[in-house]
Amino acid sequence: MEQLFNIVYVVGAVICLFGAAIFVHEFGHYWVARRCGMKVEAFAIGFGPKIFGWTKDGIEYSWRWIPAGGYVKLPQMITSEALEGGGTGEAVPPAKPLHKILVAFAGPFMNVVFAFAIAVFIYFAGIPVMVDPSIVGFVEPSSPEYLAGVREGDVVVEVNGKPVKSWFDVNTTTALARTYLLPVVMERQGKRLTFVLTAKASEAIDGLKLLELNPQGHPEVIDVQADGAAAEAGLLSKDVILAFAGVPIYSREQLIGLIKKRGGQATEIKIERAKEKLTKQITPKEDPAAKIGRIGVALGNSSKQFYKEQRPGPTPWAQISDVWDKTVQTISALWHSKQTGVGAKDLSGPVGILAILASQVHQDYRLALSFLVLLNINLAIMNLLPVPVLDGGHILLSLIEAVRRRPLGARFQEYTTTAFAVLLISFMLYVTFFDLRRFGRFRALFQGETQIEQADKPGATPPAQAPVPAR
Repeated sequence: MEQLFNIVYVVGAVICLFGAAIFVHEFGHYWVARRCGMKVEAFAIGFGPKIFGWTKDGIEYSWRWIPAGGYVKLPQMITSEALEGGGTGEAVPPAKPLHKILVAFAGPFMNVVFAFAIAVFIYFAGIPVMVDPSIVGFVEPSSPEYLAGVREGDVVVEVNGKPVKSWFDVNTTTALARTYLLPVVMERQGKRLTFVLTAKASEAIDGLKLLELNPQGHPEVIDVQADGAAAEAGLLSKDVILAFAGVPIYSREQLIGLIKKRGGQATEIKIERAKEKLTKQITPKEDPAAKIGRIGVALGNSSKQFYKEQRPGPTPWAQISDVWDKTVQTISALWHSKQTGVGAKDLSGPVGILAILASQVHQDYRLALSFLVLLNINLAIMNLLPVPVLDGGHILLSLIEAVRRRPLGARFQEYTTTAFAVLLISFMLYVTFFDLRRFGRFRALFQGETQIEQADKPGATPPAQAPVPAR
């Protein structure tokens, strides 16, 4: 019953939050159109078949089944009639270019206002911040990173000239960089050292590049093979590995390397299970073909994500500025796709956005609100692009009309709008295809536990990494 309630809560919250972003955008168009005396035929949230609706003052209001958009039907502006059908056929006078510009700009403007209002709320309510310090874990002695001078315990503080505070920052900055050869500044015993490291494309995240550095953290048992050495030793899923063969364990790769060398040898393994520390004996089985030891487990992250509450939260301006910086970096990475390796396939469409929003709701409503700040700013930026069918396209056409002192031909505007609408829908289908391919990754967002330390409590232990195949 509790799980069912949680599902209903998450789904309901996602619909309300995403619907709110669409509502304020469309309401901006609607409100300014009414103030300018323009005719409004319909106001809808969502697309597709109508769930319910009503008519008042000649305007059809409706809520539709697909919560991935919305529209205001304005016959005095060339809108998406090719998609939504024609108007009432009633003759209406042409609108002034200034009025059309104000109506088009009002939607994105309301998204920015909404984002700022949410940011103000987050400032007073506080926000959980993931405890994910960028401390380097095990470094393989034969690796290029070790030969360059990187050691376990080093703290990454700067990547490619940009300051970083967490592994999320490290990975994001690396992925968006225009080069695979990156200067990385690390702190060791109060001193700062600079290394030039090579990033590599990762198949696990669709070819985006990452540094070959392992975060420090104890690996966790994700799955135990029934006939493996781990099962015989009594290891269970969610056991956290603390030490193996008397060696403290700080990464999966370190543990895997030790296991490979202990084939057929009885070995002491220390684990943590439900906050209790246990010591067991395990004998890795030797793989006859590969001549290495295996214990028959899949290793991965701690299933728990650790957060520390920050109260008050970041200032509204800091939140908006951070979103703007990330958006600019992403656009720049897309523009320089050949150098960065970042392409349109790495973007998220409605499926990915809703999945991420749902995972944030599942963890903490303030994380979902923070994501909504980013979503609203990005909606505003995207809609202001000077592309027909988007608000920026309406503004561009209206500016041309003001300069020419007569509108462009209605047929030209309709054909242009329809053509770009087809391109936009094709693009959305393209990114949705890759969203569906990443469905397993989205599902994993819901499988972990979340622990949030209150602002007046000590910080938590940082989580480990993502799953790797059984060993």
